Amino acid sequence: MIRSLLYVPAHQERFVSKAHERGADAIILDLEDAVPPGEKANARAALAKAAPQVAQNGALSFVRINAGDDADAEAACRAGAYGLLLPKSREPEALRRLAARLETAERAMGREPMRFVPMIEDPGAIFDARAIGSATPRVMAMMTGGEDMATALGAEPSPEGLRFPKMMVHLAAKAVGVMSLGLIRTVADYRDTEGVTRAAREARELGFDGASCVHPSSVPILNAAFAPSPEQVEAARRLIAAAEAAAKEGKGAFVLDGKMVDEPVVARAKALLARAR
Repeated sequence: MIRSLLYVPAHQERFVSKAHERGADAIILDLEDAVPPGEKANARAALAKAAPQVAQNGALSFVRINAGDDADAEAACRAGAYGLLLPKSREPEALRRLAARLETAERAMGREPMRFVPMIEDPGAIFDARAIGSATPRVMAMMTGGEDMATALGAEPSPEGLRFPKMMVHLAAKAVGVMSLGLIRTVADYRDTEGVTRAAREARELGFDGASCVHPSSVPILNAAFAPSPEQVEAARRLIAAAEAAAKEGKGAFVLDGKMVDEPVVARAKALLARAR
C-alpha cells in the first residue's frame, strides 16, 4: 500500500535530508520540473547519496526522470532507487526499451528490477493508457500529470477540468491490475488543506490507492484518507464473520444492518482488511 508519495527536488540537500522524517510511504526524488535546467546534472549526481538517504526509515525511493532520459534512469538504478516515475509516457514500446536497457545494469548490481510508474500527461496518451499500463511487468501504478494534462488541453487544472482524463487513466490502471495514484485536483495548491482532504477522501471512495504531494503538510492527510479507519476495519470484520455464518446456512446473500450483502460486498470488505494489514 502506497498512500502518500512526497516530491523532493533531488538537488536540494536541505529537503532531501529531512524527507525520511515526513512520514510518507514513498519519496519521489525529482529530476524534472522541480529542477532548473542548469541544476539537472547536479541533481542526477546527487541520487547516489539521496536515494538511500530518503529510504532510511522504510519509505520507497522513486526518481522522476526527465522524459526519455535514459541517463537519468540508469543513475537512479545505480543509486538503488526502488522505482521510476516516467513523465510524458506515450508509447508502450518506450517502456519495454527502457526495461531492456536497465536489465543489464540490474544484473551487474544483483539488484531487483526497478518498478515503473508511467505518468499520462497528454490527451493522446489517455487512449493508449491500457497498453502503457500493461507494457511490462515492471509497471506497478499509473497516474495523470494534472498540470501538464491541463496545459495540453488548454484547460485550467480544476477538478472539473481534470476529472475526465484522470478517471480515464484510473479506469485503465484498474483494468490492467496496477495501482492508481492521484487526486482529482492539482497538487500545486497544497495550502488548501480542506480541499486536499476532500479530494483525498473522494479519491479513496473512487478506488484510487494513494496520491502524490509537493509539501509535507499533505502527507498526514493522504495517509489518513487512503488507510482504512479503525471503524471501517471493525465493520469489515463483522461483515465477513456474518458472511461466513450465512455461508454455513447455505445463504448466498443476507441482510446486515438493514442492507443486502452479497459476494461483491464481501469482496470489498476483504480488500479493505488486506489494505489494513
